Amino acid sequence: MVTGTDEPTLTVDELAARAGVTVRTVRFYSTRGLLPPPVIGPRRVGHYGREHLSRLALIEELQHQGMTLAAIERYLEQLPPDLSARDLAIHRALVASWAPDKAEDTTRAELERRAGRALTEGDVDRLAAMEVLERPEAAGGTYRVDPGLLRLGVELLDVPIAHETILAARTVLLEHTRSAAQELTRLFRDEVWNPYRERESDPEHVAAMKSLSAHMQPMVVQALVTAFQRSLKQELRAAFTAE
Repeated sequence: MVTGTDEPTLTVDELAARAGVTVRTVRFYSTRGLLPPPVIGPRRVGHYGREHLSRLALIEELQHQGMTLAAIERYLEQLPPDLSARDLAIHRALVASWAPDKAEDTTRAELERRAGRALTEGDVDRLAAMEVLERPEAAGGTYRVDPGLLRLGVELLDVPIAHETILAARTVLLEHTRSAAQELTRLFRDEVWNPYRERESDPEHVAAMKSLSAHMQPMVVQALVTAFQRSLKQELRAAFTAE
């Protein structure tokens, strides 16, 4: 049962049905602390509300991005404890807008077609080591491919650099991009998200936030690429000038 208020009115069965999960999943999430406890009504029946629905939707979105339950638990612990159902819904929309391309399942023939070349077993091993793809679990199965990395991975197959050097460079890039992402997230939270929460009743501000979430990722990515290209050029020039 659902009313026009935000009062918890859903039983655990109704909540599970609305969220598209099982009752067992709801209870499991509750035991992990991913969902706040229900309001206990007459006859000791627990009642759930819109906040629980929004949290379940956010958990689902985070899982779609490949996060483990332990990672999701840490993620949710960082959110303000007083987030409303609307806060959670908008937060999910922001998370979804920043989600990377999902991995795709493909046959060996389709993989080689998209790569634009035949691939040896050694090539596939190198692509797997770079986490461009995952080999099938059984012979004749499909490969799990990251479409955003496939072209770059194939190009690196012909680069005259030791495979270990490529992997070391990848580690450096991951460490520093993760640090940049953390700082950008902190800046977004403090300068954009928190002020938004203070003005969420303003329809124009809500519309501006939705527009920002749709355009922020390409803007930030372009800014990072441009800044990195400029910095790398300067560092290479300085290093070889010194030589």
